[in-house]
Amino acid sequence: MTMNEVYAAIEPTRAEIDKLEGPALLEFGSPTCGHCRAAQALLATALADHPQLRHIKVADGSGRPLGRSFKVKLWPSLVFLSNGLEVARLVRPVAAAEIRSALEQIDLTQG
Repeated sequence: MTMNEVYAAIEPTRAEIDKLEGPALLEFGSPTCGHCRAAQALLATALADHPQLRHIKVADGSGRPLGRSFKVKLWPSLVFLSNGLEVARLVRPVAAAEIRSALEQIDLTQG
């Protein structure tokens, strides 16, 4: 799957996320967030070499259950998952290399 440029119309539940198989990236943010918009080019660069990764963009905000279950406080928050388990997290990344490093953590668990 390529990079997802659209926030999910319906927020997945935590149970659905916990049941995911394979590598996934949860991106918590907002379309109006400047930090989130700035991170899009970094994500595109880093995700180009990971076509098998499921990328789920979640519009986060006060009272949104999925973000609260992951204790998201700042945007964008990137949660890297392997088979539904968190293996790495980045908050407000400033370089594609940071994202690539977190993706390597997923790769190690997928062995």
